[in-house]
Amino acid sequence: MNARAIGALIRNDLRLYRSDRRAVIVGVLIPICIAAFFGYVFGGGGRSQETGKLPVAVVDEDQSVVSKAIIGDLSSDKMLSVTPLARDAAREQVRKGTQNAAAVFPKGFSEQSVRALFTGNDKPRIELFVDPSQNMSARLVEGLLAQYSMQEISKEAFSGMTGRQTVDDALAKLQTEPATASRTELVSILQAVQRLRKVQDAATTPDAASTRVGLTIPYEVTSTAMTARNDVPYNGYAHSFAGMTVQFILFAGIDAGVALLLLRQRGLWQRIRAAPLGKGEFMLARMLSTALISAFQLAVIYAVAVGVFGVRIQGSAVGFVGVAVAFCLLNASFGLMLATLGRSAPTTRGIAIMVMLLLVMLGGAWVPSFVFPQWLQAASKYTPTRWAVDGLDAMTWRGLPFDQSLLPILVLCGAAAVCLLVAIWRFRWEE
Repeated sequence: MNARAIGALIRNDLRLYRSDRRAVIVGVLIPICIAAFFGYVFGGGGRSQETGKLPVAVVDEDQSVVSKAIIGDLSSDKMLSVTPLARDAAREQVRKGTQNAAAVFPKGFSEQSVRALFTGNDKPRIELFVDPSQNMSARLVEGLLAQYSMQEISKEAFSGMTGRQTVDDALAKLQTEPATASRTELVSILQAVQRLRKVQDAATTPDAASTRVGLTIPYEVTSTAMTARNDVPYNGYAHSFAGMTVQFILFAGIDAGVALLLLRQRGLWQRIRAAPLGKGEFMLARMLSTALISAFQLAVIYAVAVGVFGVRIQGSAVGFVGVAVAFCLLNASFGLMLATLGRSAPTTRGIAIMVMLLLVMLGGAWVPSFVFPQWLQAASKYTPTRWAVDGLDAMTWRGLPFDQSLLPILVLCGAAAVCLLVAIWRFRWEE
């Protein structure tokens, strides 16, 4: 192996990279800016900040105590921004995207829902207009509707006027039915409700008399963010910098591959072939120079992440370096492979960008993988970008030990070796 010739090619590639200062600055500034934006949107440095609210419309055609109470509960929820509207206006605003969803309480909702609570028959139907591009928002609204509706309907059933009449009517009807075990138990339940009502009616204090008893969720949830340690808050910038670093370093790999094709188009290929080195040595030199450039970009980006945005390597520093180096090698060999598979620089660039964006998306750099279909979630585990992002996350905010970096490093190095072998095999050394 001609190490001297390989070193000369590497130095030449680095010199050409440094000569375009604007490209150097853009190559690190853009990923820093985009990572900072996504990091701020998804939690920033763990500081408390007011989150955005989902715009939701409500249509109250019932105008009952129950429907008004449910709407009041929805309006007080910190995740929603509720706007009362008429049916046609609500439908139109959802269609235009002004509201994410709209809930319509039909006329007779209160009476029907209280009766259905005891009988299970003739359940009223709440219409929900949804924006199909905001399906997750619609599911959230459905869940909150179920919570608050059960709470207010049960209050009315046990303490309200509609509930009183419903219980009396149900007991009167049960007296005419044949005696069964289930009928006896149901009668006992309804009689207990009547006794509760009498206790409330006999209350002497205004507060006791006005107390309405209803069913609520019988537990509370305490969320604990599982980061490196209990005293370390989650830093949203750590994940966003991992994703954007992977994405924009892949751009550098694509540029290196396209540059290989441009050598042929510009008539410089004869000079390179005159150098005392073979095909494999030439490809190795190109791979190493691109890996060094990628390592420089990654180091600058993470230096800003650490110095400005408080990102910390909470896990193994050696593991972080290992994942970073393995990814830089993968990036270099991946760009060369794409170049050897392409026919021309413009075509190769377009195909490479499309492939790169798909890999980055599947790697979880843009959106969390749980929004993918099940088969796509499984497929994402076979993409090297997923291992790169997960490896960087593991060594930063997750705070995992060195052994947890070994599998990402092996996967990335293995993928780099495959890409390099394909590039050497497909590369046309002769004109």
